[in-house]
Amino acid sequence: MTTQRLAARDFCSVCHGGPLAEFARVGDRLYRRCGQCRATVMDPDGWLSEQDEAEVYRLHDNAVDDPGYRRFLDKLATPLLGRLSPGQHGLDFGCGPGPALAAMLEERGLTVTGYDPVFFPDAGVLARQWDFITCTEVVEHLRDPWGVFRQLDGMLRPGGTLGVMTCFQTDDSRFVNWHYRRDPTHIVFYREETLHWLADRFGWLLEIPRKDVALFRKT
Repeated sequence: MTTQRLAARDFCSVCHGGPLAEFARVGDRLYRRCGQCRATVMDPDGWLSEQDEAEVYRLHDNAVDDPGYRRFLDKLATPLLGRLSPGQHGLDFGCGPGPALAAMLEERGLTVTGYDPVFFPDAGVLARQWDFITCTEVVEHLRDPWGVFRQLDGMLRPGGTLGVMTCFQTDDSRFVNWHYRRDPTHIVFYREETLHWLADRFGWLLEIPRKDVALFRKT
């Protein structure tokens, strides 16, 4: 078993310290709740292999010119654009096969570079600093969210903004049948409490302008 899987079983993968307690079992998948940051994480035994996970992503049809997809991304784009200035440079982290968000932001005078470990795997962009970083429908897939958030913090310039979009977990009674849980690549679920914990830990200012959208500002 990989070190990453062992670590994820020993402690919360989001905050690297909270105690985990069984929260729900669905089929052969076990989900546990962190007592510190309140995230819900899937036990690593339920994870897809990296190859199978990549195959699921290749089924996504996120066309840049799809009006419905652009409306979906606008949930993040509109509040984010209110905090950015033309000419700023950003990274779309986990952009997927169709970097529609990057196109939408570039239409408003921003410069956006895409990174995705499957589709745009140029790790050189991770060694740079950016005025803003976007993560749309990404953080729920992370095997090591703590490590990734720490990496993103290092890539963000002081005063920069990290925009995250993920479906917040709000109703425990609906978790088993929740559409978001049923995606087998979704292994981490965040509550607003979880996002506030991350903001406090990294010294970020957090704003939640609308449901399922978090804007972190690095001070």
